[in-house]
Amino acid sequence: MRAVIQDRYGAPDALRVDDVETPVPRDDEVLVQVRAASVHPDVWHVVTGRPAALRLMGSGLLRPQCRVPGTDLAGVVAAVGARVTGFRPGDEVFGDSLRGFSWRNGGAYAEYAAAPEDGLAHKPANVTFEQAAAVPTTGYIALLNLPAGRLRPGQRVLVNGAAGGVGAIVVQILRSHGAHVTGVEHTRKLDLLRSLGADAVVDYTTDDFTRGDQRYDLIVDIPGNHPYAAVRRALAPDGTYVLIGHDHFGQVGRRWLGSLPRFGGLALRSLFAPQLRKGEPASRRKKEAMAALRGYLESGALTPVIDRAYPLAEAGEAIRHLAEDEPLGRVVLTV
Repeated sequence: MRAVIQDRYGAPDALRVDDVETPVPRDDEVLVQVRAASVHPDVWHVVTGRPAALRLMGSGLLRPQCRVPGTDLAGVVAAVGARVTGFRPGDEVFGDSLRGFSWRNGGAYAEYAAAPEDGLAHKPANVTFEQAAAVPTTGYIALLNLPAGRLRPGQRVLVNGAAGGVGAIVVQILRSHGAHVTGVEHTRKLDLLRSLGADAVVDYTTDDFTRGDQRYDLIVDIPGNHPYAAVRRALAPDGTYVLIGHDHFGQVGRRWLGSLPRFGGLALRSLFAPQLRKGEPASRRKKEAMAALRGYLESGALTPVIDRAYPLAEAGEAIRHLAEDEPLGRVVLTV
């Protein structure tokens, strides 16, 4: 089969397409004929090897252990392992080719990819393969971080970085629960944000939400680009602050430790700051998360916006576009 190959960490333009052996699914895996695969920030991190600390989290210290990038996919089941019961050949599926959550290549940028059964769900008929492929990792991150059982109609929520991959899903999920959502974004993304259902928008190039008069019951901070002391000013007295804090990528990507020091500091501070205590964590298994995401897609509560689709041979250019061009929506590969 044809697949994108990564021989070393470095610039995305070093990726190449070559013939490799088609994977054989394990007993609990599904072999998927890939129709589309997502280009998301985690892919940039593993292709470039930045920050370096992430290489210790499954990717490989000196070079990637798995040579085929990509984790999120959508396609048609080609074969199933001996213990797989939820899928059969011909089913349209979407999901994540990794087990658990780790920073490494997952083999999705290929004509065929093997994925654990628990990481897949049936693709709803009302979304395209490209839309479905754009959901798994970002949707899983969104569900893991939103305070489970504490979303309610009328809740005042601010989402910082609201039109990015994770932010766009967070906004739509919050709106489906009846929250009043304010989204913070760059000027050029405000129309996209309104189309996602945001009730109000803040242009961060002209306004600083941490210095405004509004107070929010929940702040979901994807980029983590304000000190917590500043963000706290925008919280209601009993509000909750959730830092997703995706590591920066592209030209602002940090080389060595990324966001790890920031998270460590917040973990210590959470022992004394009630706003940082989220209660019981939303410890969803990936199978449950994929079922929830399928439900949001099928109901129309979640509609991924696609910025651009690239052919498999242009994977390097697709990753460059993600990192440098501020896409309006998700970037995907089609196979």
